[in-house]
Amino acid sequence: MNTPLPFPLAEDPDAPTAEAARKLFAGGAEFLKGVVAMDGLPPDDRAEVCFAGRSNVGKSTLINALTGRKALARASNTPGRTQEINYFTLGDSHYLVDLPGYGYAEAPVDVVRRWQTLLKAYLSGRATLRRAFVLVDMRHGIKPVDEEIMALLDTSAVTFQVVLTKADKVKEKDREKVLRQVREKLSKHPAAFPELVQTSSEKGQGITTLRAIIAGLA
Repeated sequence: MNTPLPFPLAEDPDAPTAEAARKLFAGGAEFLKGVVAMDGLPPDDRAEVCFAGRSNVGKSTLINALTGRKALARASNTPGRTQEINYFTLGDSHYLVDLPGYGYAEAPVDVVRRWQTLLKAYLSGRATLRRAFVLVDMRHGIKPVDEEIMALLDTSAVTFQVVLTKADKVKEKDREKVLRQVREKLSKHPAAFPELVQTSSEKGQGITTLRAIIAGLA
């Protein structure tokens, strides 16, 4: 009897589930506001999911791929440039939340401290937050700075799911090595959801699966 792998790759949704998710995302996603303090958060009147990841891991590109909008979330080549919690509406049922990239290579220390404080307050105090998606560059696996945000999610009791980005940049022979490292690291985090999503925004890989996961969290 084969022992199932810990943290398997999420399976593709069935056709009706995929179509329902496609309709949700085709219904229109719009930028709502950028938030710099807890009192600026929109009403918690719908399910929300947030996206976290190291600077330049491909967060903005993934949000654009999910929504089919090329410039909905603005990407920056400067680490730490995104200095707000950016809220997007997805139909009438969801918020998509783009968190500031962590690993501020060029941000001043006081800016980093302020954003860490806001991030902690947001993660521990947002009752409608259904899941955090932690983006990990598949070329590099989980780095210490990723584990810091995962530890914060553990202590905030927020379920998080790892989304591997840029899968098309990794050769087939190297994928198992990366997956082994990711699975080993995640085994130490109680808040980790036991499935991985492998994506390529450029090739469209995993986008249907991730849409279905988000649609199911209403």
